[in-house]
Formats: sequence, C-alpha cells, structure tokens
Amino acid sequence: MIDLRSDTVTKPTNEMRKAMYDAELGDDVYGEDPTVNKLQDLAAEITGKEAALLVSSGTMGNLVSLLTLTNRGEEIILGDQCHVYAWEGAGVPIFGGVSLNVIKNKNDGTLDLNDIKNAINPTDDHKPSTSVVSIENTQNQCSGSPISEEYLMALQDLCNVNKLKIHMDGARLFNASVYLNIEASALTKHVDSVTFCLSKGLSCPIGSIICGSQDFILRAKRWRKSIGGGMRQAGVFAAAGIIGLNKMTKRLGEDHQNAYRLAHGLADIDGIDINPEVVKTNIVRFSISNNNPRKFYETLKSNGVLVNPSNSSLRMVTHYGITSDDIDLTLAAVSKTLREI
Repeated sequence: MIDLRSDTVTKPTNEMRKAMYDAELGDDVYGEDPTVNKLQDLAAEITGKEAALLVSSGTMGNLVSLLTLTNRGEEIILGDQCHVYAWEGAGVPIFGGVSLNVIKNKNDGTLDLNDIKNAINPTDDHKPSTSVVSIENTQNQCSGSPISEEYLMALQDLCNVNKLKIHMDGARLFNASVYLNIEASALTKHVDSVTFCLSKGLSCPIGSIICGSQDFILRAKRWRKSIGGGMRQAGVFAAAGIIGLNKMTKRLGEDHQNAYRLAHGLADIDGIDINPEVVKTNIVRFSISNNNPRKFYETLKSNGVLVNPSNSSLRMVTHYGITSDDIDLTLAAVSKTLREI
C-alpha cells in the first residue's frame, strides 16, 4: 500500500530507533531529562529564539502557545483555512476563553494585510480586545504554500504598529525554509512564537516543539502542565527529534520533487482537475470531474493507494518512504481507478 494520506504516517529511521533505545533519560517535568534539554536547545538555536519546549503534538503546541500569548476575553485573528481554526477541536476558545476572528485566506496561504487591519477591534467595551494574529507556514489547506519572509516582515510591521503578537503554526516550517532556500530562523525571527512538528516530514514517532522568548517558554510550560502535557522520560522520543532536526530536514527537497512530479502527472490524466503550478512543497490537492471523491478514494484504496478525502477534493502528501517509483505507481493507479468508476 502506498500511503499518501499525510506525512504523519512516516516511520522513524533505524538510526532514530537506536537513538531512542540508547537515550539518556531523566524526569522532564523537573527539567532533568538531558536528551529533551538537548533537543530544546537545538530547536531554539535553529529558530533563533531564546528557548524551546517539547510538547506531544502540533495541536498542543498551538494551543499552549496561544493560551500563553492571550488572556481570557481577548481575540485572535486567523485564517479560515488554518489548522488552528479548522482542525484542532476549538481548543483555544474552549480552554482559553478567547474569541476567534476568522478572515479569508488568500490562495497563496497569506492573510490580506488590509483584512487584518480591518479586523482589529477598536477599544470598545462591547468588543474583545484583539491581541494576536495566528498564521500557518506552510499553509496546509492552500496546497502547502510557503509564506515568504517578505510577507512576514510586512505582517510584523503591521502588528508592531497595532501592538499585536504573532504566532506561527509552523508544523511544516522546514518545508517552507527548504523551498524558499533560507534558514528557518529567517522566517521565525518575525514572529513571537512558533511551533513545528517532529512527527510529520521529520519522521519522528511523536512530538512538536514551541519556540519563543525565555519568559514566553516559562509561561508556556505552566500551560503545558495545566492541560496534562507534562511528560516524564520524554527523552525516549526526543532522541529521534534530534536526528530529525540534524538530518531529516536536509532531505525534504526530495519530497518536494516527488510532489511536483505527482502534480504534473495528475494534470495529464483526463478526469483530474488540478493546477500543478500551485504545488510548491509536499502537498498536492486535486478534485475529480465526476464529483464523487468518496467513491474515487475507496476504489483507489483497492488499487493500492491511500489518499485523504474531503467534501470536494482529495489530498496527497509526499514524505520519507515515498519514492519516485511510488509516484509512477500512484499515477497508474489513479488512471485505473478513473476507468473503473
């Protein structure tokens, strides 16, 4: 089975498995796990931030970050396609008592700066105080679009004028930096907090990292504990994260190349609706002309390929473990599936 549902299906490498077995351990709630501390120091260095904090998932990372940046009764501006709004179970308003002001994402994944400006609430007893803008890089729902440093600089200028903080859901931060050919820190220096996933393209079995100022991380650690995220001998999986950051980030370009081949191959198949030019990183979104994605998904599965269906489109994500041969086999399976349905 060729599994293109997500880059979360990646398995740890043999080197990761050995490192996990051999990891030096301690109690992370006490700050005494040396492998966790090493990973956090490495993450802070890579993102150019003062400190970092290991959490169990990207959803927890976003939740803890936004709870740390806001107070009850405040408001966050974010996009209608962003993961925080669409795929995280309304955690921020539930646990933080924080309102979400949702504006439309542009096709390139950004939020129009004028839309952000117009969404900022005036000082008014009737309205929540706007305190944070939350963005996503890469923007999953917008075909994995990378958000440029130039845009982030302009967003930072706008937020500075209006005294707003910026949180970046950087679940696939390193896909963005590889595509844009710049260091991750060139993107993260324009935001107050950033999360990134170890368990997606970096092939780790679990984990995400929050990065920010020393004060921010101290407060975030308290929130992590409050929502049940304190971990003990977490160095077992932090060891894999160290290898992910040192080695797996360097191979993400292969996933981008495979996604590019996949998108252009799909564009050549009758019955597939896709603009391959929007595919920049490792996410390929498309629709089918018969408008029955569920039947397509089920038949494609019987032909050996797993994809992620939604109401009107389908998603394929390339990752470690997907080869160029798998792309050829996938394209053949798609053609066969369309003939059968």
